[in-house]
Amino acid sequence: MMSFRPVVVLAASLAWFSASSSVRDIPAVQTATSAPISIHPENPHYFLWRGKPTVLIGSGEHYGALLNLDFDYRTYFDALAADGMMVTRLFSGSYVEPQGSFNIARNTLAPAPERFISPWARSTHSGYANGGNRFDLTRWDLSYFERLKTLAAYAQNKGVVIEFTLFCPMYEDTQWNLSPMNAVNNVNGVGNVGRLDVFTPDRSGGLLAIQEALTRKLVAELNPLDNVIFEIMNEPYVRAVPLDWQRRIAEVIVETERGLPKKHLISQNIANKSGTVQPAHPGVSVFNFHYAVAEAVDANYDLNRVIGDNETGFKGTADTPYRLEAWEVVMSGGGMFNHLDYSFAAGYENGTFAYPSTQPGGGNAGFRRQMRVLRDFIHGLDFVAMRPDRAIVTSTTAGATARALVLPSKAIAIFVKGGGAATRLTLEVPPGTWAVEWVDTRSGATVLRTTVAGGRPQVLDAPTYETDIALRLLRQ
Repeated sequence: MMSFRPVVVLAASLAWFSASSSVRDIPAVQTATSAPISIHPENPHYFLWRGKPTVLIGSGEHYGALLNLDFDYRTYFDALAADGMMVTRLFSGSYVEPQGSFNIARNTLAPAPERFISPWARSTHSGYANGGNRFDLTRWDLSYFERLKTLAAYAQNKGVVIEFTLFCPMYEDTQWNLSPMNAVNNVNGVGNVGRLDVFTPDRSGGLLAIQEALTRKLVAELNPLDNVIFEIMNEPYVRAVPLDWQRRIAEVIVETERGLPKKHLISQNIANKSGTVQPAHPGVSVFNFHYAVAEAVDANYDLNRVIGDNETGFKGTADTPYRLEAWEVVMSGGGMFNHLDYSFAAGYENGTFAYPSTQPGGGNAGFRRQMRVLRDFIHGLDFVAMRPDRAIVTSTTAGATARALVLPSKAIAIFVKGGGAATRLTLEVPPGTWAVEWVDTRSGATVLRTTVAGGRPQVLDAPTYETDIALRLLRQ
């Protein structure tokens, strides 16, 4: 049982620690002059970044690029940029996994012994569960923050946005047993609680002050960057992390940036697949789902916030299920898709790891090329002016479904899933002459071009395809 005295001492230490630690601790990195990625002022379902309307499309590693010292982040960001990927998720180091977690081979979130780097400095006392000394939660590890800032700056220069995930629930005791916040792994006498109480406003055994101080420090250190979105927590719903705790962390982010030059977006992870967003802190502008279905966008579109899909998996290792997921989310009005790509691993930072068939997801260079097709397709449209339209396609061949984004005076974009040979769509095409292009979602090639006259229903016969195809109509 933790005594009262160490908590009082720690709280006093943290008060000094938060006040005395700032972006001046480490020399500032070279930063872009543009404002941070923000919500587009004309359509809040999308981003504005470096002056351009943006839908974030990515396919990246399992979130350990920062905390795993064996991971070469420069090679990784070079590979993302070369493949046209625009976003990656990054865990802060407040959470780490043991090797073998979730049956992931070469898991980047599971560093080898003594290769884990955390925001908190190591003490002089041995006994950390995965090798090395225990942590001192009142001292920052300056080498960690140097790595954080050079990594983030490198990504910025490569045009890659970082969704920086501050916290993650402790799924099982195996993760809690490795956490620096666990009393057995620190020298501060805090964290003597069960894993389900770690992220609570009133039962955390002194950890809330630690979590708030860490949030302030990370937000301050990353403030100069233009490529950062702060995500409160990964999958809080899996272990029922209270909404008031999540709101408190969002408030700490907002409070910290009030006195800093730049203001960054905050994202909140809502549910697996779909669900309705519950009242959130007003500072949250991005709501993310994992393994999302199009209905996640439909159900929350009226919030006028970015709805994203920032983790995939559990549909096998083939490309097709994740390509379908990406297109359906984006063509429903979603503003982000980020695939969990297991071909990136320590020693394989260029994305060439041939993972086993037991991996809980997919990813490879070929899939990233398919995501580039989606990126180019959506950014080739005036998507800020377009809106989801479930009525424009009035009928489809049995087995086929269609998702459409529409600007009646200018463009219609449709994603068709299912069907295949002899698929037919009936559309209510607005008046005018329209150029029609059918696009292969794997190669990006235009496989058929025609024209139609609008002002009346039009029947369009698709070229033969296997599982999915895209269609755009541009008014002449």
